[in-house]
Amino acid sequence: MAGDIAGITLLSLLISGTSTLVATLIAVPLGTFLGLREIGSARLLRTILFTLYGLPPVLAGLLVYLLLSRPGPLGFLGLIYTPLGMVFAQTLVVTPIILGITTSVVASVERRVKETAFVLGADARQLQVTVIKEAAAGVLTAVMVGFGRAISEVGAVYIVGGAIPGKTQVLTTTIITDIQQAQNEHAVALGVILLVLGGLVYYLLYRLQEKTLP
Repeated sequence: MAGDIAGITLLSLLISGTSTLVATLIAVPLGTFLGLREIGSARLLRTILFTLYGLPPVLAGLLVYLLLSRPGPLGFLGLIYTPLGMVFAQTLVVTPIILGITTSVVASVERRVKETAFVLGADARQLQVTVIKEAAAGVLTAVMVGFGRAISEVGAVYIVGGAIPGKTQVLTTTIITDIQQAQNEHAVALGVILLVLGGLVYYLLYRLQEKTLP
């Protein structure tokens, strides 16, 4: 039982951590780019991406399932019902969240910060670095929220990964199957672990966030 719980917990952390990392690498640079631009095609792109902010996880899971299933365009990769496929699904869910928060944070940085950077002769890349430093606490919040969304995700990972014992069982999906099978004690144990992990990660990120504040 203990080994089973440990394996499920480690897989949950691995999948959620990887998907959050990938989403961060995509969303933070793009969010910075969009946050610094208010006109033209960037505004249209921001509108489209903010629409994805509310993408239902079940729909995201369905889209990934259709892509990765055998008849789908990426079916030849054999990623359906695998941890990597679950990372794919979680990344699709988490990226708009981190992107939306990052864009809002960067856009809200005081105009004087941007103007000062230009006065000092900063080019576009240097401006982005300056703004992202000022918005660091908010970006960390975006990552924190993204990871919290990932590790608590149920719909998308269940559709894409199922809950195959020893292969794709994560905390959330296993809790569902435990309840269906009346294994309430096991479900409660996993629920406590999920709560503790979420609290620990939020605490560590909060402390890191504090260090970025003046």
